[in-house]
Amino acid sequence: MNRFGFAFLTVTLWIPFAELTLSAADRPNFVVILADDLGWGDVGYHGSAIATPNIDRLAQRGTQLDQFYVQPVCSPTRASLLTGRYPIRCGMQCGVVRPWAQHGLPLDEQTLPDALRGAGYVTAMCGKWHLGHLSQEYLPTHRGFSHQYGHYNGALDYFTHIRDGGHDWHRNDKALYEEGYTTDLIGHEAAQVLASHDKRKPLFLYVPFNAPHTPLQAPDETIAKYAGMKNKQRRTYAAMVDQMDQAVGLIVSALERHHYSAEPTLIFFCSDNGGIRKLGSNRELRAGKGTLYEGGVRVPAIAVWDEVLSANSHVNEALHIVDVYPTLLGLAGAKPKQLKRLDGHDAWATIADKQPSPHDFILHNATPFHGAIRVGDWKLIHNGHVSANATAASPDETWELFNIRKDISEATDLKDQEPATLKRLQKQLAKLSREAVPANIPPNKAPANFLVPKVWGEFE
Repeated sequence: MNRFGFAFLTVTLWIPFAELTLSAADRPNFVVILADDLGWGDVGYHGSAIATPNIDRLAQRGTQLDQFYVQPVCSPTRASLLTGRYPIRCGMQCGVVRPWAQHGLPLDEQTLPDALRGAGYVTAMCGKWHLGHLSQEYLPTHRGFSHQYGHYNGALDYFTHIRDGGHDWHRNDKALYEEGYTTDLIGHEAAQVLASHDKRKPLFLYVPFNAPHTPLQAPDETIAKYAGMKNKQRRTYAAMVDQMDQAVGLIVSALERHHYSAEPTLIFFCSDNGGIRKLGSNRELRAGKGTLYEGGVRVPAIAVWDEVLSANSHVNEALHIVDVYPTLLGLAGAKPKQLKRLDGHDAWATIADKQPSPHDFILHNATPFHGAIRVGDWKLIHNGHVSANATAASPDETWELFNIRKDISEATDLKDQEPATLKRLQKQLAKLSREAVPANIPPNKAPANFLVPKVWGEFE
């Protein structure tokens, strides 16, 4: 039971949520903050040398989700978050949406902001979209957001807001020209949304930072804080994380200054994938971004709800970013209209009451080139050497089996010792692979005939 006196249901497949009798005043505000390429070991509360005091305070205030999984790269994680469905369901399983891609999040997917708007929420997004911009219908204000601010592509210049020669900075899906470091701008805009919001309606604020994703750029004064780091790239990377943490502090300060603590408010923070090994740290986790090993898919994650979630507590149960969709809708008393299969579960009982994970399995991914699945303590990886952005099959096929509970670093392959477990998980992964819709696989380099637009996402 929660503070409102109702129980939360575990939701599977496309079963509608139970009707919950919540007034608009009782529906919680949601602030979802997503870092980009932040590694497991890049936060202070995991022992990082990078200063992240604001993220650390969130960890102390709330619940740390110690086995929280995402996809190995940007776009698939965002698709999972906003649909509650694995990327195999919508063709988003192979890599990121490139600037020249002729696809995006399919238009028949009901998004989380769609569903929350239907429940009376104001929905705002400040940051990186990365789910397609080939026509207006794919842009955020057509996908459930009443307010949009930020950029559509990944890897834009932090100071000029240019990607490959095209302008990529927008408000409400119209080109916006302003000066500033993108991380700072996103933090300030999110704080302004909180300041101006009419609290007679609940708010869903989604803040997907592009930091600390490359290119490596940060204000000189912040880089100077890390002069003791010998590696120049590492210094800049640390400054980028630091600058993002400062932006998180702006958002949290705005919540406090505008008395959101008097309202039911859930803050959720995580990274979209693991860190790049040469820049960040995944600590004891194997490998990093772009891989299906733990360093690529297990990320720092925190849930904060004062007086509801225990402070400085831990949940050591396996959860996945697909769970955010049904969990938030359950808390909001909302009913999704789509009849599509949800892979996520309402995980509130796990987060709030430390109940077991609602998952029988977690699919890390299944593509024509590689895949991985976790079932209980066991994790099977097919072609772990293949990158998440691969566009062709590898000539070498490998299988690995790990007991993740006992071997978080994936150091001991047990496939020869556990042939029955290997076969069982191979069968389960093969079944999920057969369920996958055809993958959209854009080339990793722009086609020769591709013309960069003056403004990304602008149509005549």
